[in-house]
Amino acid sequence: MINIAVIILYTLALLVIFIYSLSQLQLLLNYLKATKTPDNSEKFDFHAGDEFPFVTVQLPLYNEYYVVERLLKNIVKLDYPKNRLEIQVLDDSTDHSLEKTSEIIEKLQEEDFDIQHIVRKNRDGFKAGALKEGLKIAKGEYIAVFDSDFMPGSDWLLKTVPYFKNEKIGVVQTRWGHLNRDYSLLTRIQAFALDFHFILEQTGRNFGRNFINFNGTAGIWRKECILDAGNWSGDTLTEDLDLSYRAQMKKWEFKYLENVETPAELPVVISAARSQQFRWNKGAAENFRKNYRKLFKDPSVSFSTKFHGFFHLLNSSMFLIVLLIAILSIPVLYIQHTDPGFSWYFNLLAFFAISTIIFFGCYYVAYAKIHGKGFKNFLRYIGMFFTFFSVAMGFSVHNSVAVLEGHFGKRSEFIRTPKFNISSLKDSWKGNRYVKKQFSANLIIEILLFLYFGFGILSAFILKDYGLLLFHLMLFAGFGFVVFSSLKSEV
Repeated sequence: MINIAVIILYTLALLVIFIYSLSQLQLLLNYLKATKTPDNSEKFDFHAGDEFPFVTVQLPLYNEYYVVERLLKNIVKLDYPKNRLEIQVLDDSTDHSLEKTSEIIEKLQEEDFDIQHIVRKNRDGFKAGALKEGLKIAKGEYIAVFDSDFMPGSDWLLKTVPYFKNEKIGVVQTRWGHLNRDYSLLTRIQAFALDFHFILEQTGRNFGRNFINFNGTAGIWRKECILDAGNWSGDTLTEDLDLSYRAQMKKWEFKYLENVETPAELPVVISAARSQQFRWNKGAAENFRKNYRKLFKDPSVSFSTKFHGFFHLLNSSMFLIVLLIAILSIPVLYIQHTDPGFSWYFNLLAFFAISTIIFFGCYYVAYAKIHGKGFKNFLRYIGMFFTFFSVAMGFSVHNSVAVLEGHFGKRSEFIRTPKFNISSLKDSWKGNRYVKKQFSANLIIEILLFLYFGFGILSAFILKDYGLLLFHLMLFAGFGFVVFSSLKSEV
């Protein structure tokens, strides 16, 4: 009976991954169609005399000592009429970065910039609360939002605002770039994942007229859309995803601009990456609880949008499925060896290798868009593909805890991701006052799984069955990376 239970769970998990891969395949097909389809969107033509609409730029801050000066000096370089631009610095800081920010803003005000320093007495609603507070007094018809580590080009507003000529457009979102992509293996892995999301997923969903999300930064909202959708809410950890779905269920359209890149900084220490991953994954699960039932019951929403919305909001929950497959894979290996009655079943399992082939093709398209094609880049891609999925599986315990907390409604604080102002290999994160050296209980489980998958590798040679050897090597390497990187960052 135990063998049958293991086989059933393992098969169901593989089936979920397979259906998820089919959703990604459709996004790939949408993306390829989008690249061949000219963009005939209605746009303002400022050269032809269209009036510049008033824009408010919101900059939510919380203890950003290392990057606030870089941020503000960059933002005031935006090429837009001064009399049609307002900058709100929404500062919830609790350390001495508050004084530093105030000094910089005073100097910019002397230079005739319309810039305000808005300081709240508490952090109610965290980032969502700060954005909502600023919106009350925002003069702009359109609201651009940038996190503290983002560096938009001077022509950013000129590339995004024109799309609001279409009165149905509620949001224009741009693609994230990476200032420190090549700083370390950790930053390259993060860039690899984000490039896939911002190139293939966002473009594929948008072209297929399915729901996409404002990514919390590097995008611009129509103020009317925010208010019509119910305004910012801090009841999930991903307020951006929440408002995005509420706005699109109100029939607002989103415009995604893959070719407008907004560079930003990736976390360079694993504890910072962990906190960011936890917030994103838990927030997605919270949003599934909050919004998917409404989406599913809406008769005006297409089946395609409901299908992609399901996997969009449950994207982070795939970590649970992957962790289940990983843990069961070793018992499955022994069942295959000891119970010949299941031999026919294991022959059928080869069918699910299609999922891996689909993911391999999808990620390659995004990788090639950034790095180019050619044989050498393809070889580099193969290495990056297996490295990324190994480390992603290594994060599966940490992210699964986040997902479960989200699904079961456990509340937690919005933990900001520390910023470092790191863009070159010479820069160091050592000594950053915002990096907390805190031992995670999850690390114990990760160490045990690291040893467990080491046993899985050994089992391949004991049983002389190498069908799952590569999978177990990836798991061993991924958990090893997470464990040793975490231990190193504690030193």
